[in-house]
Amino acid sequence: MRREILVMAGTLVLALAGCGGGGGGTEKKTTEAKPAPTAADTKPPDKYKVKLETTKGDIIIEVHRDWSPYGADHFYDLVKSGFYDGVKFHRVLKKFIAQFGINGDPKTDQIYANMKIPDDRGKEKNRRGTVAFAKIGPNSRTAEVFINLKNNAMLDSTGFTPFGQITEGLDVADQLAYVYGELQPKGGGPDPAKIHQIGNKYLESQYPRLDAIKKATILSQD
Repeated sequence: MRREILVMAGTLVLALAGCGGGGGGTEKKTTEAKPAPTAADTKPPDKYKVKLETTKGDIIIEVHRDWSPYGADHFYDLVKSGFYDGVKFHRVLKKFIAQFGINGDPKTDQIYANMKIPDDRGKEKNRRGTVAFAKIGPNSRTAEVFINLKNNAMLDSTGFTPFGQITEGLDVADQLAYVYGELQPKGGGPDPAKIHQIGNKYLESQYPRLDAIKKATILSQD
């Protein structure tokens, strides 16, 4: 049972590990991360909401800084910079997770793919509807994010720290296209390395049914 949990948790970060030639040994090479340069012109609030306008409908994420300070601040900066606009949900596994966060422009993606943030001590569990950054080892979070489509308790002890939760549109997340299955080489889905190298041109030509984020915005505070 322990082995099955580790394997499942390991596949979660395959998209990130793929650009480094595989997950094996990646953690050993990971160095201490430094906070990524801020792209926002204002300090992120302690709690804020983000609207993801997707090809299936709108998803509202409420972000809690006390859950994951580095994660919440980094997500705020990425949204404010427009990084997630046009980004595809490149990895959707029904009743598990929906993952996104590789920019469609390889040049832009390369900049943010190197902005690693320190780990946060996990406060919340990976319950259905929570949102967390993907990672491949200590202090390796960059821009890829996943939505928990079910209660994924096996991820709670592996460093995946939720920074927010969906308050509206969880039904939309459930409808995201999952037709291609797991990423390569585990399955027939996209090759993470090619997404990083070629961007949306690769996904649109080889995986045209993937859903996408048309625009991500910070909602006005109450």
